[in-house]
Amino acid sequence: MNDKNTPTGDGDNNHKAPKNRQSIVIFLVFMLVSFLALNFVQRMMSDVSSKEIRYDEFIDMLEEDKVEKVEDTGTTWQITPRTQPVGNVELTYYTGKMNDEELLPLLKEKDIEITPYIQDTFSALVWQVVWSLLPLLLIWVAFGYLMRRMGGGGMMGVGKSKAKVYIEKETGVTFKDVAGQEEAKESLVEVVDFLHNPERYAEIGAKLPKGALLVGPPGTGKTLLAKAVAGEAHVPFFSLSGSDFVEMFVGVGASRVRDLFEEAKKNAPCIIFIDEIDAIGKSRDSKLGGNDEREQTLNQLLAEMDGFESNKACLVLAATNRPEILDQALLRPGRFDRRIIVERPDLKGRVDVLKVHAKNVRLDETVDLEGIALATSGAVGSDLANMINEAAILAVKNGRQAVSQKDLFEAVEVVLMGKEKKDRILSTEERKIVSYHEVGHALVSALQKDSEPVQKITIVPRTMGALGYVMHVPEEEKYLNTKKEIEAMLVGYLGGRAAEELVFETVTTGAANDIQQATKMARAMVTQYGMSEKFGLMGLESKESLYLNNGTVLNCSDETAAEVDSEVMRILKESYAEAKRLLSENRDCLDKIAEFLIEKETITGKEFMEIFHKVKAEEDGYQQEELIFAE
Repeated sequence: MNDKNTPTGDGDNNHKAPKNRQSIVIFLVFMLVSFLALNFVQRMMSDVSSKEIRYDEFIDMLEEDKVEKVEDTGTTWQITPRTQPVGNVELTYYTGKMNDEELLPLLKEKDIEITPYIQDTFSALVWQVVWSLLPLLLIWVAFGYLMRRMGGGGMMGVGKSKAKVYIEKETGVTFKDVAGQEEAKESLVEVVDFLHNPERYAEIGAKLPKGALLVGPPGTGKTLLAKAVAGEAHVPFFSLSGSDFVEMFVGVGASRVRDLFEEAKKNAPCIIFIDEIDAIGKSRDSKLGGNDEREQTLNQLLAEMDGFESNKACLVLAATNRPEILDQALLRPGRFDRRIIVERPDLKGRVDVLKVHAKNVRLDETVDLEGIALATSGAVGSDLANMINEAAILAVKNGRQAVSQKDLFEAVEVVLMGKEKKDRILSTEERKIVSYHEVGHALVSALQKDSEPVQKITIVPRTMGALGYVMHVPEEEKYLNTKKEIEAMLVGYLGGRAAEELVFETVTTGAANDIQQATKMARAMVTQYGMSEKFGLMGLESKESLYLNNGTVLNCSDETAAEVDSEVMRILKESYAEAKRLLSENRDCLDKIAEFLIEKETITGKEFMEIFHKVKAEEDGYQQEELIFAE
């Protein structure tokens, strides 16, 4: 009894026949349309360059000496006039032949050149055949070139695989080049050991996993891990993207899958890596939209993975950041046996990633990579690599021989917020509003014990749209947030808006992003975290994707959704009131720090806290003096 997904010789021929027939039909239709278009163009050109006239008009032209040459074509007289009525186009006339005995004497009288008609059937036939076949030949060549561009082969090589093969058995990447993903590396080390020593596992009866699926957010190093596996195993590495299988012709993707796996079997042991496998591996559920080409490609991939023999030692690696949409048949044991999670690196992981990317960069004694790692919570490997490179560029730009901690922090700001927009000059009033706004954020954070410390305050505009910002650096890595910490974050988000209203008795558009972030956080408290007394532990919202920021979906009725909005509004109003209260009670601190920021444009967290403590100390001293005076 054969498995339904196992390919046989007959099944393969059945796949090829429809594909070839469809390609031939498309080609014939293309040629027919092109031939008709060419014929139409020829007729149009002929109509422009040659015009039919009456025989009596021809005689009149002869008598008026308007004819230069007359040619006998067998059935007509081809007439060339002495003067051309139309620009650069050589216009000729033609008229039908008549039994006119007076014509030849008239032509001789006017001394007009006469070209007689000599019948040559063979050459005429040859020229007609050439003129007919030449356009078809040109169309054939153009179509063949198009097919090569689309399929990687000629007319019969439409389905040729586009896989990039590192046939030298070296990808140039090893596990030493991958940092911050120790658990993922540990899972793949076993696979590498199996490829190195298959007999050890065969003795005990163990089989090599047919496939491993690398899952995680973009930029975490999934592709790098796959190359590292091939580099450590020293086997041929076939690399391609899921989109390389997809073309406009049905059956091309399936053909490329067959071609890829045939090549892999010839080079066994080897590794096949398919990046962004969700391009062809989407669930065949009608909810995600049907696609014959993609489904045929997926079916062929399933069949080829089932057809792998365990002793061939061919491993299929795939990467995706959308595992929730993959077809379940692809994820079952026997196909992708392992799911390896490649998460965002933690604090230690970020430090290791920074060390890997900084090993070829000259650093000075001020560099503290752990401090940079603390400031980049949530960053992935590609972000950190970009930060190191930007820091090196900044060091060269500033004339330094080595990268400093200042360069690294500035690089973090460049990656997260964009470059300083020095040509954007704010007015005096706008500088004052932005200063109070940013100091409002920072001061509210300093006044709350559950907030993160302030690293930097600036009112220098950035290319990503920010007119100023406050940088917070946590004292330690956190994986959980308490309700009080989230409430403190909400008050911090709304501190800028509260400062504007408190000082200027109006508000501006500068708080748009703050309001958006605060609303998102308050909604998550109600719908996801169970931090609302009204709804309790009820889960009302779910994420669309685990690893992509695609938003969330409400799982409740319209009435409940309206109540959720009311609850979110209540939380935001309470947070805003708390922010206004804190700033009102510390108005002197707000004014002093804002005045200093207007002057300096950028202040460090240390300078901010010095002014804060100084003002508080002065206030305490003043209060003590008032108390003594009252006594």
